[in-house]
Amino acid sequence: MTTPGTTPAADAATRPAFDRGQTGGVFAATREQGRGALVGFLHVGYPDVPTSVAALRALTGEGESAGVDLVEIGLPYSDPMMDGVTVQRAGTRALQRGVRTRDALTAAEAVAATGTPAVVMTYWNLIEHYGPAAFARDLAAAGGSGLITPDLTPDEAETWFEVSDAHGLDRVFLVSPSSTDQRLVDTVSACRGWVYATSVMGVTGARTQSSTAAPGLVARIREAVPDAMVGVGLGISNGAQARETVAYADAAIVGSALVKTLLEAEDAGRPDDLTALRALVADLAQGVAAAEPAAR
Repeated sequence: MTTPGTTPAADAATRPAFDRGQTGGVFAATREQGRGALVGFLHVGYPDVPTSVAALRALTGEGESAGVDLVEIGLPYSDPMMDGVTVQRAGTRALQRGVRTRDALTAAEAVAATGTPAVVMTYWNLIEHYGPAAFARDLAAAGGSGLITPDLTPDEAETWFEVSDAHGLDRVFLVSPSSTDQRLVDTVSACRGWVYATSVMGVTGARTQSSTAAPGLVARIREAVPDAMVGVGLGISNGAQARETVAYADAAIVGSALVKTLLEAEDAGRPDDLTALRALVADLAQGVAAAEPAAR
């Protein structure tokens, strides 16, 4: 927390080093390889649980081709506040088909078996219903690395701090272009692993152009907490945009564009066809590999 009467920048010299946890170390490792990191999101449960687990594993390349460096396992929720039409459509179908919170644990175990780390992205109410201590315990036991919690702020996260510390899990909070300087430094400092920078104001969804606000937001994060690891998401849909993103951030986060390939496959009557998904992952991986890592 920033000392009263000082600015975030002035307080930076006395702030503890940013805790990279499990997943921030992954971002650092890709920098050492001379490239940016790639994070991929899919819901567990769409089009069904077994196929979704296969799709989540496919994101990693499964040792046969380039894949993502970190998997985001989405937990479908009935009232998502930041999910766009594409992600909502898949999530709604998963809920209708009976997905359960525990399915995310199955998915985490399957992804971890590939050697690629996984975090769960979830609205807090689902964790509250499962039991925070029990979920943290079970996620760690399944090989999961942490949570992204879009609707949980650090000042309301005392329980999550306690159970994530107890089980060594990363905690990724979100900041946006509208975050005040004080909110930004408090939120970033509360993260372990990395911070999720939402590049646009609004909901998820693939876009034809990269956000113009994202570089400025990342620069503000770097000024406030220079050693923080930063992933940028919302709107990235192809390798070119991913390449642009990792030129100034540590990682590019892709969700809606990946989900769209599964929706189109089901609409075409081939719900288990992951060909388009794998092709998009290959394009995105090529994009982050082609960029010089962001200067720090």
